[in-house]
Amino acid sequence: MPEIIKRKKALSVSPLKASSTVGAALAFLGFNRAIPMLHGSQGCSAFGKILFVRHFREPIPLQTTAIDQVSAVMGSQDMVIEGLKTLCDKNKPDLIGLPTTGLVEMQGADIKMAVRVFRQTYPQYDAIPIVPVSTPDFVGSMESGYAEATLAIIETLVPTAEEAGTQPGRRRRQVNVLAGSHLTPGDLEHLKDLIELFGLRPVVLPDLSDSLDGHLPEADYSALTIGGALVSELATLGDALATLVIGGSMNLAADALKARTGVPDHRFAHLMGLEAVDALVATLAEIAEAPVPARIERQRAQLQDAMLDSHFMLGMARLAIAADPDLLVGLTQMLAGVGAETVVAVAPINAPGLADAVCDQVKIGDLEDLEIGARANRAELLITNSHGVHTAQRLGIPLLRAGFPQYDLVGGYSRTWIGYLGTRATLFDLANLLLSLEKGEIHPYRSPLKQWPANERGKDVKHAA
Repeated sequence: MPEIIKRKKALSVSPLKASSTVGAALAFLGFNRAIPMLHGSQGCSAFGKILFVRHFREPIPLQTTAIDQVSAVMGSQDMVIEGLKTLCDKNKPDLIGLPTTGLVEMQGADIKMAVRVFRQTYPQYDAIPIVPVSTPDFVGSMESGYAEATLAIIETLVPTAEEAGTQPGRRRRQVNVLAGSHLTPGDLEHLKDLIELFGLRPVVLPDLSDSLDGHLPEADYSALTIGGALVSELATLGDALATLVIGGSMNLAADALKARTGVPDHRFAHLMGLEAVDALVATLAEIAEAPVPARIERQRAQLQDAMLDSHFMLGMARLAIAADPDLLVGLTQMLAGVGAETVVAVAPINAPGLADAVCDQVKIGDLEDLEIGARANRAELLITNSHGVHTAQRLGIPLLRAGFPQYDLVGGYSRTWIGYLGTRATLFDLANLLLSLEKGEIHPYRSPLKQWPANERGKDVKHAA
């Protein structure tokens, strides 16, 4: 178990974390015909939207209550009600997410009361689900905000077994999947493929692989999300055969879903590395009561071969990682499985799951802490998001981009990190970056006794000692 070193600085230098409000908005974007409306100023929404657009390179449906300085002092409930009415009138969404920002939380806004007043004032919109969630910028990170929003969706929209008359296992092929924020759309698409190979039908919540996977829709423009989990399917979760929970941050949401539906769940801290993927595959074989498909067995053999091919580069390599807790834990365990050492680990927030990280200590901090630790511990490679580019340049070592946001290269959102194939690709990328260091390169021997051409004379004599 690593030592957790808590934050002591009075400010963040080169911040690592994205806010919990952004994480909550991302969770709502994983549902079909949904729209998040951030309760705060226009700037609060603009900064988050810029990160989304640069990371996914897609138009992002995002609205705001746009409170001004007067509303920030006198109260902003009326602006919430008016904003909800406008969205219901113009867009008629299947889901409205209502996360808060730091400004209104400091004001003391009661977002749930605002929704109740809206329901009383405009009963004609009762059929449109609205999910309020408290996600102030100054508490938590993207991971925690995403998990809080998923929990709020379950508590608000998933009926209990008694209310819906559901029964676990009635839908013999359906498997619920609670997906953590560290999973990319590429990860989710690969995970769905794995589940379907066993003849099962996955229902992923939230499903970014269907809404933010970078596809060209038939419609020219939509003010709502195009693709994602269907809100109507939330009523069927209680009939599923089982629930897969990916990421320690989703445990509270998993507890709530199990309490409401009674569906048994299987929890995984991550799906990176041979051991973690083996556990997932064994679980799917048990749920489906079917043998492991030959295609998956071949993927496992390919990963084993990749581990052999890359062990000369990765064995005893020294890496520094900065990421949200779920991703950090997965990366450290995967690297330990191939003989690499995580000499610096930085997370933006503390979380129970960090106890499973494979390293000596985890620093709760920012990218400045990553840079100081990487220099002191002679790290050979960095793993973090695009904010770490300048850190890597100052240290003079390569960077593998992971997490959110990734804005200086195209396609980071579609990368697959999980499963046998995703782990294999990650090992190759790490090995190639380490090869670029030319560590341990042996220069050719040139004898000083041999007669060399005039243009070659004197070269590399130092190697003849």
